[in-house]
Amino acid sequence: MNIQILELIEGAKKAKGLTVVIDVFRAFTVECYLFDKGAARIYPIGKLEEALELKKQNPSYVLFGEREGKKQEGCDYGNSPYQLLSGDFENKTIIHTTSAGTQGIVNATGASEIITGSLVNAKAVANYIKAQNPEDVSICAMGLAGKESSEEDLLAAEYIKSLVLDQDFDINGRIAHLKDHGASKFFNPDTQDVFPKEDYPLCVDINKFPFILKVSNVNNRLTINKVTIQIPV
Repeated sequence: MNIQILELIEGAKKAKGLTVVIDVFRAFTVECYLFDKGAARIYPIGKLEEALELKKQNPSYVLFGEREGKKQEGCDYGNSPYQLLSGDFENKTIIHTTSAGTQGIVNATGASEIITGSLVNAKAVANYIKAQNPEDVSICAMGLAGKESSEEDLLAAEYIKSLVLDQDFDINGRIAHLKDHGASKFFNPDTQDVFPKEDYPLCVDINKFPFILKVSNVNNRLTINKVTIQIPV
């Protein structure tokens, strides 16, 4: 198995084989919590205008959309896992457009298969990769707006790779380091409406969910669904 770690939108464009698109802060963490709360499916969208048009055509869909972290006009939610916890998403269809995570999905056109990844389901992702045992694995850390490397996405990529290869990895030590090196925006009193401090522990709740999020093409639309994975004790 050949495993490569790539970064940003340019990395997504180079991905091949089974591709894991990583966005810890916060897109694919948000999606895990949405599925945990009963969401039926998620449509990942690259362009904000396309997401808004899909919402206009389907008012019952719930639109999550951000740029530079901020909820965009016309969207029901931004991109905060904490802010969605009180919502009702049972059997709901979700539209999701973000600066980094969904950009990675739409740009990974050379991948044979796409799943998403974050710290909250890292072990499930690793177990899925092991079970599939593909020749090529691309793990793409999307970073800040898909343009700048980020500590948390590289951490998740390296952690997932270590789990696949059964290598030792000080995940707790790296998480402790992350709080002061990459997560400061969650503790800024001036940006709590965009990056609430409650988001941080939700994003680093390692291996909380025993499922992966798999991208497929349904009726010519990229669609994300939950797939539960058996995780050995």
